[in-house]
Amino acid sequence: MIKKCLFPAAGYGTRFLPATKAMPKEMLPVMAKPLIQYGVEEAVEAGMDVMAIITGRGKRAIEDHFDISYELEHQIRGSSKEYLLQDIRRLIDKCIFTYTRQIEMKGLGDAIYKGRALIGNEPFAVLLADDLCTHNGNGVLSQMVDVYKKYKCSIVAVQEVPMEQVSKYGVIAGKEIDDGLYMVDTMVEKPEESEAPSNLAIIGRYILTPDIFELIELVEPGKGGEIQITDALMTQAKKGMVIAYKFKGRRFDCGSIEGFVEATNYFYELGKKKEML
Repeated sequence: MIKKCLFPAAGYGTRFLPATKAMPKEMLPVMAKPLIQYGVEEAVEAGMDVMAIITGRGKRAIEDHFDISYELEHQIRGSSKEYLLQDIRRLIDKCIFTYTRQIEMKGLGDAIYKGRALIGNEPFAVLLADDLCTHNGNGVLSQMVDVYKKYKCSIVAVQEVPMEQVSKYGVIAGKEIDDGLYMVDTMVEKPEESEAPSNLAIIGRYILTPDIFELIELVEPGKGGEIQITDALMTQAKKGMVIAYKFKGRRFDCGSIEGFVEATNYFYELGKKKEML
């Protein structure tokens, strides 16, 4: 039903300087796999096979990663290391990768809008690669696709965060209509703790209906000239319906060094357990 996933990947990754001076933050590896590959694998699991990636200057490594490297393939063919390319080969064979650039960093809303030509007039997912999510069952996007099948509206993934951290996120409030499902009536971008409507914070997973593009066009730039996707979603909630989904699983904020180290330790321990089985 939902075949396309959009990846905003044009940001500078300033929290990881100097590592991200010449390398996209989306290519930072957790274990031996870059963040964006985890995201693509999650999208594929959810039934998507068209990856629309919004890049910027200095991001060519992303395109090269999802392409054949003939010299490398030749060098390791038949060796004991050839199996290390199996996962990325499967993604390259299964998916179509499309790209466009966000020339200026003008917020998540603008980045999503830049993907309009790649998405067309159909519902689509949005995945922020530096939010690395894991779950023993279905991944977060798979869970959200199931919700979309029932409600046919835009959906945002949310999790509870400490009140002192709400100023880092878009925050929602609304009526709980089912276990872990909220009909959004309020959505505030990075509120002060005293102004936050709840502690339910939006993380980097969305399913959006195509009318979101027209609503983004109407959004007035906010602080720093940024166009916030939360403003467009709030308009959508008022005109129709937006669902917030409290997802099952664990999320690592790999846009921060603390979260990146936490994710690396988690996947390292997970790998050791699998080796022992």
